[in-house]
Amino acid sequence: MTARIRAAFPLASAFALLATPLAAQDARAPMSAEDLVTMPRLGSPTVNPEGTLAVYSVTTTDPEGYKRSGKLYLRSLADVDSAPIELDLEGSSASFGNDGWLYYMADGAGDDATTQVWRARIGSDGSVSNAAQVTALPRAVNGYSVARDGSRIAIWTDIARSCTRIDCDDSAKKYLPGPGDGRLYEGDGGFYRHWDSWETPGTLSRVFAFPLENGIATGTGTPVDGPLGVGGPNGDTPTMPFGGGEDVAWAADGKGVFFTAREADAKEPYSTNLDIWFSDLSGNAPVNLTKANEALDALPTPSPDGQYLAYVAMERPTYEADRQVIMLRDLKTGVTTPLTASFDRSFGSIAWTPDSRWIVASAQDVLDTPAFRIDPRTGAVERLDLMAGNEAHIGNIVPLHGGDLLFTRDSIGAPAELYLSRDWAQAKPLTQVASQVVGKLAPVVVERFSFKGANGNTVWGQITKLDGYDGKMPAILYVHGGPQGSFNDGWSSRWNPRVVASQGYAVISVDFHGSTGYGQAFTDAIRNDWGGKPLEDLQLGLAAALERDKQIDGTRACAMGASYGGYMMNWIAGKWPDRFDCLVQHDGLFDMRSFYYTTEELWFPKWEFGGNYAENSEEYERWNPVNHVDKWQTPMLVIAGEKDFRVPYTQGLASFTALQERNIPSQLLVFPSENHWVLGAKNSLQWHNTVFAWLDRWLKPDGAGE
Repeated sequence: MTARIRAAFPLASAFALLATPLAAQDARAPMSAEDLVTMPRLGSPTVNPEGTLAVYSVTTTDPEGYKRSGKLYLRSLADVDSAPIELDLEGSSASFGNDGWLYYMADGAGDDATTQVWRARIGSDGSVSNAAQVTALPRAVNGYSVARDGSRIAIWTDIARSCTRIDCDDSAKKYLPGPGDGRLYEGDGGFYRHWDSWETPGTLSRVFAFPLENGIATGTGTPVDGPLGVGGPNGDTPTMPFGGGEDVAWAADGKGVFFTAREADAKEPYSTNLDIWFSDLSGNAPVNLTKANEALDALPTPSPDGQYLAYVAMERPTYEADRQVIMLRDLKTGVTTPLTASFDRSFGSIAWTPDSRWIVASAQDVLDTPAFRIDPRTGAVERLDLMAGNEAHIGNIVPLHGGDLLFTRDSIGAPAELYLSRDWAQAKPLTQVASQVVGKLAPVVVERFSFKGANGNTVWGQITKLDGYDGKMPAILYVHGGPQGSFNDGWSSRWNPRVVASQGYAVISVDFHGSTGYGQAFTDAIRNDWGGKPLEDLQLGLAAALERDKQIDGTRACAMGASYGGYMMNWIAGKWPDRFDCLVQHDGLFDMRSFYYTTEELWFPKWEFGGNYAENSEEYERWNPVNHVDKWQTPMLVIAGEKDFRVPYTQGLASFTALQERNIPSQLLVFPSENHWVLGAKNSLQWHNTVFAWLDRWLKPDGAGE
């Protein structure tokens, strides 16, 4: 079973792209690393209460100094033929309040000002008036949310858990007990470092609520988690390191706040137990609404009519990739119903229609991330058909009045653009943020295929290559991370199949056992089997792709991956050592014992391998790449970030040492300022150019490889 489309830019359908003349395609230059790094990036939209205006951000990168900056744009939803208008407004994180004001974050007034919340009036013609500062707090605002009625604002900031006022002096740091700069951590204090940052004991991200009087936040704030020690949570809100505004939601009447938190105690590194709390803003302890569930509860989303609270919940504690079921809590009775329990997909977003009639949510589903319409009365789930051709990746869904939807859509072929659907029908594009840039580049063709993988199960993959390319193409096997993840049909500013294919390669990605979007049993199948069924799927998937597409030259092939994909490079080096001309290993696990004792989110390896290392060392060693280095022979490029605390960079150093000891051609690229990802513009450009040079060395006929 296959699906084949040409991907040039999102404003044209697959059918229009199929008609693009080869002569026109040949005249366009292939996408370069610099094209990827400097590609404009669309932010999430916000819509005014009437549903007639949308504001969104666009981030651009200067091709000279590679400095990034953002601008806000206004787009009419009533006149879809109108052009976007750049707003004369310096700010970020814009959101319309129900009072019609546009709120945003910008530097406050004064020489030593920190980031604060502002608001302004926005006219339909793009005029900006009455800009004024909303908060003037003694510390930086990291994020905010305005109550529906405009009577209150909630902000979150880094502050000591002991503080009950926003002006609390918490400058003394507990981890600096002496004259030196050493950090001192207690053994029962939870995370001492997380993702890419060292923790400050006692300091958390916390939410404070303030009344708004004539648009000005007044008072010293009410902490939604309550005073320390009276029963509220002792943890971060938003949750760290990736939580945001989705962790904080105002009640429909503006008289309380729902928020998500996990306890920052000795159990924190082992726990996925996020809970949803409710504060009535009295200053007392909040109520834990999901105490009975010891697994994840997140995305609190109250219905506009105030009757229900929708959220997602997992069932199994300590498992971060369990299925997220949408739950529905009656806020009057407290009765909670698992609304999508019979639908075998994991929902990653929730939004209500303005009339509270429908829930619109997104979930991965066989290489796509479509939108679904869910009936809160029955739990019936309907997949929406919003795009001609493949849905690809739909996100940032904003339901409007009358069944209209505003959302972003991106694909392997092109970055996100803004779309508008009328009455649940197929959508039309509203923006050309990146499409004009992408449209000037040589297009790629993306083919979906399926095959019989491990245990005879159906496994899906994709082939991405330049359209109209003349001649044979070397193969690149792309292996995704997670491992519970997917190289689905979506754009990435980091691991991007299009930019690799544009160098003259055929990129083959396989959603092996453990991938998401195929039902929970398929996702669960990788547990205690890291190097088993996934490797078999990759072997069978590569063979299936080569059989399907004779243009791909399987005698010239490299494999590359990051995180779990990097682990798989180390595993392939010992278990499939004679297949590839080269490997690219980024942030890959090399020694499972040392990884266990140096990573931070310990719930992850404990779940994946059935306990901690001491309890189940045999399982860790069964899938340990270090045990097979005697068979290594494939040239490898190793990449690591020194601020990576998820897979500490010493794992990369160890694999590089193994390569050097065996005189295997190898390179090591280390980024002192990067974490598990490569985010900096200059670093991204260096990453891509280094990877492309390594691939060319071993795969191109005129390369320098042995």
